[in-house]
Amino acid sequence: MSIRLADNAAIEEAGQLIRAGALVAFPTETVYGLGADATNGRAVAAIFEAKGRPRFNPLIVHVPNLAGAESIAVLSKAARQLADAFWPGPLTLVLERRADAGISDLVSAGLDTLAVRVPAHPVAQALLAAADRPLAAPSANRSGRVSPTRAAHVADDLTDRVAMILDGGATAHGLESTVLDASDADAVILLRPGAVPREAIEAVLGQPLADGPSSDDAHPTSPGQLASHYAPNAALRLNVREVRPGEALLAFGDDAPPTTGPSVNLSASGDLVEAAAGLFAALRDLDRTGAATIAVMPIPEHGLGEAINDRLRRAAAPRESLSPPSRGEG
Repeated sequence: MSIRLADNAAIEEAGQLIRAGALVAFPTETVYGLGADATNGRAVAAIFEAKGRPRFNPLIVHVPNLAGAESIAVLSKAARQLADAFWPGPLTLVLERRADAGISDLVSAGLDTLAVRVPAHPVAQALLAAADRPLAAPSANRSGRVSPTRAAHVADDLTDRVAMILDGGATAHGLESTVLDASDADAVILLRPGAVPREAIEAVLGQPLADGPSSDDAHPTSPGQLASHYAPNAALRLNVREVRPGEALLAFGDDAPPTTGPSVNLSASGDLVEAAAGLFAALRDLDRTGAATIAVMPIPEHGLGEAINDRLRRAAAPRESLSPPSRGEG
């Protein structure tokens, strides 16, 4: 494994690695992704092996533009509205899969839909061009753990499981993409809150989003639906106003409780954009202190707070080992 500054030479070499079936970690505007050729079943299988990810948990396919999305999936009228408004950007659309998509069945866990995104990050776009392939790319971390927002986070989790890490600096949003099921012409369903807030999506659609299941450990239709996810080694205690002895503190706002232990304030000014950008890095930093528990102050539920709280609730959920459901996946 090598960490390379994401210059033109490194990106060109990374594209060659992708075409050869290897794994490359790269920055997007959300988090770092673990990329493989989405048309190569062996390469996609290597993603699941590297992450320790259940094979019934679908992956997102990254494409360079709307035309790339249309070549593998069918866009409903609502999906096209959303693509026009938010692509390139941190929005993933679950769409009806085209019969001739050429995407490995492992990517969609045998479903007849595909989760598709057009990333905005210039390194991600350059890698797509260099590889000349659609990229299957979940977050570049061990399955269920805290998502990576810096190249060093990828190295911490995946060591020699990836051929190259393209270092493009810290990611801008710090939260994964919002995932919508737009495969039905009658309703758009929120499957995972993320870097595009609900309110912005509803403004484009002119109607409220329908809510999908908050968790689905048996039959997830998109990434981010497992009940336990994004978890540090430490346990999380949510919505606290006081810190117990021995706990680390994840604070928010200007009224943090007193503590003598390690602490990180996501945003002393109460800025949800700042809090979202720093969330995963803060969890990793506090985890490194060795604290058994991280006490987390309340985060407002509006705007990006919905996505932040979604990640925190999953990080705090009971951690049970996952086994694939009986679905005849072969």
